[in-house]
Amino acid sequence: MKHSLFEFPEQAKIPPGQMSPLVLAYIGDGVYELLIRQHLAALANHRPNQIHRLATQYVSAKAQSAILERWLPLLSEEELNMVRRGRNAKSGSTPKNTDVLVYRHSTALECLVGYLYCMGRQNRIGELMEYVLDPTKAPGSTPAEPLGAEAERGGV
Repeated sequence: MKHSLFEFPEQAKIPPGQMSPLVLAYIGDGVYELLIRQHLAALANHRPNQIHRLATQYVSAKAQSAILERWLPLLSEEELNMVRRGRNAKSGSTPKNTDVLVYRHSTALECLVGYLYCMGRQNRIGELMEYVLDPTKAPGSTPAEPLGAEAERGGV
Protein backbone atom coordinates (compact mmCIF):
# COMPACT_ATOMS: atom_id res chain seq x y z
CA MET A 1 0.00 0.00 0.00
CA LYS A 2 1.74 3.14 -1.24
CA HIS A 3 0.75 6.34 0.50
CA SER A 4 1.98 9.84 -0.18
CA LEU A 5 2.38 12.18 2.76
CA PHE A 6 0.55 14.95 0.92
CA GLU A 7 -2.41 13.03 -0.45
CA PHE A 8 -5.51 11.85 1.34
CA PRO A 9 -5.75 8.05 1.00
CA GLU A 10 -7.92 7.04 -1.95
CA GLN A 11 -9.11 4.02 -0.01
CA ALA A 12 -10.66 6.22 2.69
CA LYS A 13 -13.89 4.73 4.00
CA ILE A 14 -15.81 8.02 3.85
CA PRO A 15 -15.72 10.44 0.91
CA PRO A 16 -14.55 13.92 2.03
CA GLY A 17 -17.92 15.50 1.22
CA GLN A 18 -19.58 13.15 3.72
CA MET A 19 -17.04 13.55 6.52
CA SER A 20 -17.94 15.41 9.68
CA PRO A 21 -17.12 19.12 9.33
CA LEU A 22 -15.27 18.92 12.66
CA VAL A 23 -13.08 16.10 11.34
CA LEU A 24 -12.37 18.15 8.22
CA ALA A 25 -11.54 21.13 10.46
CA TYR A 26 -9.17 18.94 12.47
CA ILE A 27 -7.32 17.99 9.28
CA GLY A 28 -7.51 21.53 7.92
CA ASP A 29 -6.04 22.96 11.11
CA GLY A 30 -2.93 20.82 10.65
CA VAL A 31 -2.58 21.52 6.93
CA TYR A 32 -3.10 25.28 7.38
CA GLU A 33 -0.63 25.54 10.25
CA LEU A 34 1.99 23.54 8.34
CA LEU A 35 1.69 25.89 5.36
CA ILE A 36 2.03 28.94 7.62
CA ARG A 37 5.05 27.46 9.40
CA GLN A 38 6.66 26.59 6.08
CA HIS A 39 6.13 30.15 4.83
CA LEU A 40 7.51 31.76 7.97
CA ALA A 41 10.50 29.45 8.17
CA ALA A 42 11.42 30.43 4.62
CA LEU A 43 11.27 34.21 5.26
CA ALA A 44 14.46 34.60 7.23
CA ASN A 45 16.64 32.85 9.75
CA HIS A 46 14.66 33.43 12.96
CA ARG A 47 14.62 31.60 16.25
CA PRO A 48 11.69 29.22 16.70
CA ASN A 49 10.08 31.42 19.36
CA GLN A 50 10.07 34.36 16.91
CA ILE A 51 8.47 32.19 14.22
CA HIS A 52 5.89 31.01 16.74
CA ARG A 53 4.94 34.60 17.63
CA LEU A 54 4.65 35.50 13.96
CA ALA A 55 2.52 32.42 13.31
CA THR A 56 -0.17 33.72 15.66
CA GLN A 57 -0.83 36.48 13.10
CA TYR A 58 -2.20 33.70 10.89
CA VAL A 59 -3.39 30.84 13.08
CA SER A 60 -5.36 32.50 15.88
CA ALA A 61 -9.13 32.29 15.69
CA LYS A 62 -9.32 36.05 15.14
CA ALA A 63 -6.79 35.94 12.29
CA GLN A 64 -8.45 32.97 10.62
CA SER A 65 -11.85 34.63 10.84
CA ALA A 66 -10.46 37.74 9.11
CA ILE A 67 -8.77 35.59 6.46
CA LEU A 68 -12.02 33.76 5.77
CA GLU A 69 -13.69 37.14 5.13
CA ARG A 70 -11.03 37.88 2.48
CA TRP A 71 -11.59 34.47 0.91
CA LEU A 72 -15.39 34.61 0.66
CA PRO A 73 -15.58 36.49 -2.69
CA LEU A 74 -13.17 33.96 -4.20
CA LEU A 75 -15.04 30.80 -3.24
CA SER A 76 -17.15 28.57 -5.45
CA GLU A 77 -20.63 27.48 -4.38
CA GLU A 78 -19.23 24.08 -3.36
CA GLU A 79 -16.58 25.78 -1.21
CA LEU A 80 -19.14 28.14 0.32
CA ASN A 81 -21.29 25.13 1.25
CA MET A 82 -18.30 23.60 3.04
CA VAL A 83 -17.70 26.92 4.86
CA ARG A 84 -21.35 26.91 5.99
CA ARG A 85 -21.03 23.31 7.22
CA GLY A 86 -17.91 24.20 9.18
CA ARG A 87 -19.40 27.38 10.62
CA ASN A 88 -22.57 25.58 11.75
CA ALA A 89 -20.81 22.57 13.31
CA LYS A 90 -21.29 22.25 17.05
CA SER A 91 -17.97 21.38 18.66
CA GLY A 92 -19.30 20.82 22.18
CA SER A 93 -16.78 23.26 23.64
CA THR A 94 -16.75 27.01 23.88
CA PRO A 95 -13.74 29.20 23.19
CA LYS A 96 -12.08 30.76 26.22
CA ASN A 97 -10.41 33.81 24.69
CA THR A 98 -12.55 34.69 21.69
CA ASP A 99 -16.09 35.39 20.58
CA VAL A 100 -18.17 32.37 19.56
CA LEU A 101 -18.81 33.78 16.07
CA VAL A 102 -15.09 34.38 15.50
CA TYR A 103 -14.40 30.82 16.67
CA ARG A 104 -17.01 29.41 14.29
CA HIS A 105 -15.56 31.34 11.33
CA SER A 106 -12.14 30.01 12.23
CA THR A 107 -13.56 26.47 12.27
CA ALA A 108 -15.19 27.16 8.89
CA LEU A 109 -11.83 28.13 7.37
CA GLU A 110 -10.21 24.99 8.78
CA CYS A 111 -13.10 22.86 7.49
CA LEU A 112 -12.67 24.28 3.99
CA VAL A 113 -8.91 23.68 4.01
CA GLY A 114 -9.45 20.13 5.30
CA TYR A 115 -12.04 19.45 2.62
CA LEU A 116 -9.84 20.77 -0.18
CA TYR A 117 -6.90 18.74 1.12
CA CYS A 118 -8.95 15.54 1.32
CA MET A 119 -10.30 16.15 -2.19
CA GLY A 120 -6.73 16.39 -3.50
CA ARG A 121 -7.09 20.07 -4.37
CA GLN A 122 -3.74 21.22 -3.04
CA ASN A 123 -3.40 23.69 -5.92
CA ARG A 124 -6.62 25.39 -4.81
CA ILE A 125 -5.31 25.59 -1.25
CA GLY A 126 -2.19 27.22 -2.70
CA GLU A 127 -4.28 29.79 -4.58
CA LEU A 128 -6.19 30.69 -1.43
CA MET A 129 -3.01 30.83 0.64
CA GLU A 130 -1.66 33.49 -1.74
CA TYR A 131 -4.44 35.75 -0.45
CA VAL A 132 -3.37 34.98 3.11
CA LEU A 133 0.29 35.68 2.51
CA ASP A 134 -0.23 38.64 0.17
CA PRO A 135 -3.49 40.48 0.89
CA THR A 136 -2.83 42.92 -1.95
CA LYS A 137 -4.06 40.16 -4.25
CA ALA A 138 -7.50 40.04 -2.66
CA PRO A 139 -10.29 41.55 -4.78
CA GLY A 140 -11.13 45.10 -3.81
CA SER A 141 -8.24 45.42 -1.41
CA THR A 142 -5.93 48.35 -1.17
CA PRO A 143 -2.21 47.71 -1.21
CA ALA A 144 -1.18 46.66 2.27
CA GLU A 145 1.75 45.00 3.91
CA PRO A 146 1.36 41.20 3.89
CA LEU A 147 1.11 39.42 7.22
CA GLY A 148 4.57 38.41 8.34
CA ALA A 149 6.26 41.26 6.46
CA GLU A 150 7.91 42.43 9.65
CA ALA A 151 9.72 39.09 9.74
CA GLU A 152 11.23 39.83 6.35
CA ARG A 153 12.52 43.12 7.71
CA GLY A 154 13.98 41.34 10.75
CA GLY A 155 11.55 42.78 13.29
CA VAL A 156 9.22 40.95 15.61
